[in-house]
Amino acid sequence: MQKKEFSLQIGGQTLSAEFNDWANQTNGSVLMRLGNSTVLATVVLGRESDKDYFPLTVEYEEKFYAAGAILGSRFMRREGRPSDEAILSGRMVDRTIRPLFPKGMKREVQVIITVLSIEDYDTDVLAINAASLALAVSDIPWNGPASAVRIELGDSPAGEPETFIVNPTYKEREAEGMRMDLLACGKDGLINMIEVGANEVSEETLEKAFAKASEEIEKIQAWQKQIVGEIGKEKIPYSAPETPAEVAEYFDELVMPKLLATKGSLTKYDINDLKSEWVKAAKDKFEHVAPARFDAHYEDRVDAYVHELALKEGKRVDGRAFDEIRPLFAQAGGLSPVIHGSGLFYRGETHVLAALTLGGPGDAQLIDTIEYQDTKKSFMLHYNFPPFSVGETGRVGGLNRRATGHGALAEKALRAVQPTKEVFPYTVRIVSECLASNGSTSMGTVCAGTLALMDAGVPITRPVAGIAMGMMSDAKSGAFKVLTDIQGPEDHHGDMDFKVAGTEVGVTAMQMDVKVEGVPLAVLSEAFRQAKKARMEILGVIKNAIPEPRTDISPRAPKILTTKVQVDQIGLVIGPGGKTINGIRERTLCDDITIEDDGTVFVTGRNGTAEAAMKEIVDLTREYMVGEKFEGEVVRMMDFGAFVKIGPNTDGLVHVSEVAPFRIGNISEAVKIGDIVPVVLKEIDEKGRYNLSIKAADPEWAARKGLTPSEGGEHNGRRDDRPKRRF
Repeated sequence: MQKKEFSLQIGGQTLSAEFNDWANQTNGSVLMRLGNSTVLATVVLGRESDKDYFPLTVEYEEKFYAAGAILGSRFMRREGRPSDEAILSGRMVDRTIRPLFPKGMKREVQVIITVLSIEDYDTDVLAINAASLALAVSDIPWNGPASAVRIELGDSPAGEPETFIVNPTYKEREAEGMRMDLLACGKDGLINMIEVGANEVSEETLEKAFAKASEEIEKIQAWQKQIVGEIGKEKIPYSAPETPAEVAEYFDELVMPKLLATKGSLTKYDINDLKSEWVKAAKDKFEHVAPARFDAHYEDRVDAYVHELALKEGKRVDGRAFDEIRPLFAQAGGLSPVIHGSGLFYRGETHVLAALTLGGPGDAQLIDTIEYQDTKKSFMLHYNFPPFSVGETGRVGGLNRRATGHGALAEKALRAVQPTKEVFPYTVRIVSECLASNGSTSMGTVCAGTLALMDAGVPITRPVAGIAMGMMSDAKSGAFKVLTDIQGPEDHHGDMDFKVAGTEVGVTAMQMDVKVEGVPLAVLSEAFRQAKKARMEILGVIKNAIPEPRTDISPRAPKILTTKVQVDQIGLVIGPGGKTINGIRERTLCDDITIEDDGTVFVTGRNGTAEAAMKEIVDLTREYMVGEKFEGEVVRMMDFGAFVKIGPNTDGLVHVSEVAPFRIGNISEAVKIGDIVPVVLKEIDEKGRYNLSIKAADPEWAARKGLTPSEGGEHNGRRDDRPKRRF
């Protein structure tokens, strides 16, 4: 086997890249390690495509063996569909490398990341760096490398500078006090991909984190360039296809006058209609030219026109100011009493409905992946984007990477304000239905989701809103304009899609994609400033619709009661083979009973079933105190007294001498099995047995029963032959 290794110290750990002949029929491959986490990246250049887009595919393959465990369902131990984490990791690789391919390239490129082992470090950062190196050393045309780094914000004392941790381990990321998880990618001082989840972190702190990330990225960049210089292959020559001069002249004659006549006021429908007209006319006139060239030329020219409007004329295609939001509308509730909570949010032509359902702890989603094994997820957000939302027909149902990514971003934005399980033990599921789309339904989902949470009575810490920012830039001059609330044409023809969600206090989630090689930190600073202004405006509209979470949850939602038992009583509640806990469920008809490892018990039910089940559990596990009074059933008779049941699994002895304030000859004269009698716990003896008394509980009970004193002799059966075990 042939191999060559390179290594770099980053974040106090060794990042290594091994180039070997494992996958020697690829255009490029690399084995990359950080700690005990390892990925293999392979890249292959395929045939020329006749599609009108660049056919790049990125696959992120999680192998169960990577975790050193046999995972999957009981009946299907093979890897199935990718987990959400795998889809999101693959998207991050795609979003980082895609802008760096030559414009107009149509040859198929496939990047496959195989996770071979995972332990201390997340493999998403490894995957991005590995994909970059595999492409950079290959002969595939690509303007890399690009590098990735994860930055965590530690818990610094008040007044102290921020503490940033570079490429933290899973253990460090899960530690108390971690307030931000930032993954940034870039090259040559530019940032081209961002993923952030944060606990209301300020924009100023995030800017410092990006500066730190950029510093670390440049270290990895220098390392990658060194490797490419030593072992990189010569790139396959590539020239972007050119539009024939006569086609360009015809475009100037037919289309440009109509574009100029709009005076910069264009909707996505205007652009699409004009495109259809142009392509049809060009096909009829130039039969010898491939139709894809007409489409590409139109996109290039409209792209240039929209940029010129912004950078030279200071105009947006819809006439708004650069920091202006489209009209807003917010409504909390009012959809149906069956739904536990709902929110409807409009931002221009983007309309999103969020529907929320509350469930018990037992309704939490069980996650069993190579990253998170046997983990329960009690807050979920699922995003749907039907074709009618953009006025089209198409396939309905199923999931795609885009829907998974947008839902994950909105979920991340809202997770930061969720109450703790101790405060609100419910499982929460939000479903986002995108009804109409013209710009950032993911941020519309954040706003609609906030409305639904407050309508459902979920005690979130603060409302969350989100906004999408864009950019028009000129790489040669360095000029740029940041756009607030981008819609269709600005998203399609712009250079940046920068989404920011947060509260009045700070940012909870961010995501950025670009169509250029990257953006400088100065652009991010300006985007932060405008995004915060927009966020505050949207939060005001949300608060006008519903100022705070409702004080009561829907009467249709299940009721959850909570108690805590001793850890050594958990087995008592569950019973052998679950017999006791299942019996409680069957008798009370409650929805669910969940017991945590620390003894916390959650009982979920409706129409009084939760209360009935909780009473049984409390009675089963209660600690009895001397002096407590009960009404119990006589369950067993002995010569010397009667056993009275005072709890589900607890009884005590009423000695014949404790029935009446006078002598009784035989216990059977006073009670029989099935009688309900008043008792008081008189004593707990040294063996933990309970001695009860009827006469101490009710001195008049014997007289009301018509009992009379017995003449002569002692009470029968002075000895106590009770079994020692009372439970």
